[in-house]
Amino acid sequence: MARGARRSSWTAATVATVGLGVFAAGRGTLDGPMIAASLVVLCLGGVIGSLGRARIVRVTESPGASRHSVAEALLANIPDPVILVDRRAVVIEVNPAARALLPALKLRHPLSFALRAPDVLDGIEEVLRTGAPLKTLYATRVPTERAFEVQIGALPMPDGVVGGQPNVVLFLRDLTSARRLEATRVDFVANASHELRTPLASLLGFIETLQGPARNDPPARERFLGIMKTQAQRMARLVDDLLSLSRIELREHVPPTRPVDLTRIARQMVDTQGPLARDRGVVLSVAAEGAFPILGERDELLRVVENLIENAVKYGGSGGRVEVALRRQTEAASGRTSIELAVRDHGPGIAAEHIPRLTERFYRVDVASSRDQGGTGLGLAIVKHIVNRHRGRLLIESVPDAGTTVRAIFPEFEAVEPPDLLAEPA
Repeated sequence: MARGARRSSWTAATVATVGLGVFAAGRGTLDGPMIAASLVVLCLGGVIGSLGRARIVRVTESPGASRHSVAEALLANIPDPVILVDRRAVVIEVNPAARALLPALKLRHPLSFALRAPDVLDGIEEVLRTGAPLKTLYATRVPTERAFEVQIGALPMPDGVVGGQPNVVLFLRDLTSARRLEATRVDFVANASHELRTPLASLLGFIETLQGPARNDPPARERFLGIMKTQAQRMARLVDDLLSLSRIELREHVPPTRPVDLTRIARQMVDTQGPLARDRGVVLSVAAEGAFPILGERDELLRVVENLIENAVKYGGSGGRVEVALRRQTEAASGRTSIELAVRDHGPGIAAEHIPRLTERFYRVDVASSRDQGGTGLGLAIVKHIVNRHRGRLLIESVPDAGTTVRAIFPEFEAVEPPDLLAEPA
């Protein structure tokens, strides 16, 4: 075996060993160090043994060579980026995950060419100086924002391999999802607390007033009781929406299995929302010819259509018209047919910077207007999760001063039974 090949095999084996050990230990697996130790015995035993035998007899294949291949395969299948550098911070070995994260990464080139992170580069020097492992953070914002914990450790080399001097292995653990989840949780708790605190403070204030100065003032008592009722209803809506959202999220991974006709659901909800539209001077219409069957949960789909129409009437009603339409469309790539439910208003529209955040919990374009309309800030979040459960897509299009269109697109159900036999309420 040539010297370069032996060194490459040793490198792959060692990086795979360290990477798997750190990978397991970094995720809280109690057997991580044991796995690493076992792989060290298997991989290094074959490598060192083959190095010793190479001086005595030449062989075409050896058990060590197969172990090297296994080590390289293990390295390639470690899902997190692993990078091995020498004492000059020149890249010796990387796995595919590292190449995907850092496309500019090249063997025998300085790591700084691809990874411009002073904390990481300084950490390599510190590990070489002290021999003690350390952890640091690395963040990237292009093409998307991601955060990594970089675990840096010295990698002792046997005598005879690069002079016995240690190299350094870097293991990057992706923290992006965990950080986003934590930020979402903190925002949710803060927003929910704020939304409940405001009506509670109003109720407490009016109760104290009724018990004190307004005790013998019937007109003031009637006015205060009306305000208290409004605030209590606001809290009830918020609690109902939170419970609905929680139930939907629990079942989001379970797709519906019962066919329903989206036409009947749309027409029923247009009739239900008719009085609200007339009170606000809005003409509400529906365009749907024939049956549009999909696999769905009827109550959840009613909630989707209700929320979309109600939002269009309340926030886009100044345009005077709200149109609900159903149509089929065929995807060019797959040839599959889907059903599109579109709700369009002709109101003031929404600025482009708000559209990506409209389905976030408690996000409002105009907080004061939303509260005046009785909104909780959870309607579109509920719609998004219901559409996801039905394996659909939610698209929002809006142009300032030209109205807003919200489209919910679902896979069509190829009905075996006639449309009038599709699931309807008992």
